[in-house]
Amino acid sequence: MRAEVIAIGDELTSGERLDTNTQWISKQLTDIGLEVMFHTTVGDDLAANIDVFQAAIERADVVVCTGGLGPTADDLTRDAIAAALRVPLVRDEESLEHICSLFTKRGRQMPERNERQADFPQGAASIFNPNGTAPGIHAQATKAAGGSCHLFALPGVPAEMHEMYTATVAPAVLSLIGEPRVIRHRAIKIFGPGESQLESMLPDLIARGREPRVGITASGATLTLRITASGPDEASCLAAMEPTAQQIYDAVGKYVFGEGEIDLHHATQQLLAENNATLATDECFTRGLVASWMAEDELAERTFTGGQLSWTMSDVAQAASDVRERLGSTYGLAIGPPMATEQVTVAVADERRVVTEDFKLGGHPAVVGPRIAKCALNLLRRAIIGDA
Repeated sequence: MRAEVIAIGDELTSGERLDTNTQWISKQLTDIGLEVMFHTTVGDDLAANIDVFQAAIERADVVVCTGGLGPTADDLTRDAIAAALRVPLVRDEESLEHICSLFTKRGRQMPERNERQADFPQGAASIFNPNGTAPGIHAQATKAAGGSCHLFALPGVPAEMHEMYTATVAPAVLSLIGEPRVIRHRAIKIFGPGESQLESMLPDLIARGREPRVGITASGATLTLRITASGPDEASCLAAMEPTAQQIYDAVGKYVFGEGEIDLHHATQQLLAENNATLATDECFTRGLVASWMAEDELAERTFTGGQLSWTMSDVAQAASDVRERLGSTYGLAIGPPMATEQVTVAVADERRVVTEDFKLGGHPAVVGPRIAKCALNLLRRAIIGDA
């Protein structure tokens, strides 16, 4: 089943507030086997809201929206859903009684405008909100091409939304699915090749329509190969993904530094710890960035002996050897100054040898430093595993 998540509010479209509701709902829907295909964010405009709901009804089987259920003039969700369904709003006396009781418990008189929170599109059911004055809405719409779409509207307040989703929406969606299915992901982290280069190494795996699906995302010079499989249970998903994961390791295994949410510096420190090894750094171009990453890691006490900054560095290879000996570490890592060729030399030294590599400086200044720092850590990682 295909799902869409809609977030409503000018505070979201203006960038004033981060939309965490969509992320949370998408994760919940995915965990019970729905394929979330669309995220839509729309401001507090009635015509725009109607358009969004009409489009969502036609392209999704389940729609979950948050926001716009308050009592004020800019809370338009109930009106937009009614218009999209071409039905009038009708008042639900039971919901109105509950809203009144909440004000009474708080020792306040209910403003007249709050009565509209008890209005629902004709034929829709209310979703009980134990903690607030905004009940949710569950409506069913008929698609133009046949079939139906279930639409759930919840308050934008995360605490209220979470409880209402868990108590009402999740069981309702599960009842629609029939045979339960789950969707699981496996993320393989890669550093070294570019996105296009990586895709060319795995042409058959990235093809559209393939199962399990494999997608590539890039962030901070790190690439993630995300495998997605669906099945009746988690074990079947994991089994379905394993052959694809093995193909990835066979093709580009030397570039893989970990799986899941791990980042490159922690993966490198894990590798140091596994080998009972330590690192010392001497940085010129990166101004202590590698040292700060290493020092902040939970394995720092076991793996990082210290770092220093150098304003100049005439011999990068010698600097790596010197800092290793001075701080008594297994490995010394030195990052030189920028050269006239717009390159930076990185060196990794151990007791037997020194490995050096030059890296290009191209790119925005804000991203070049972190990229060079990651290149340096990757050279260290390769040196540890014998690939450099």
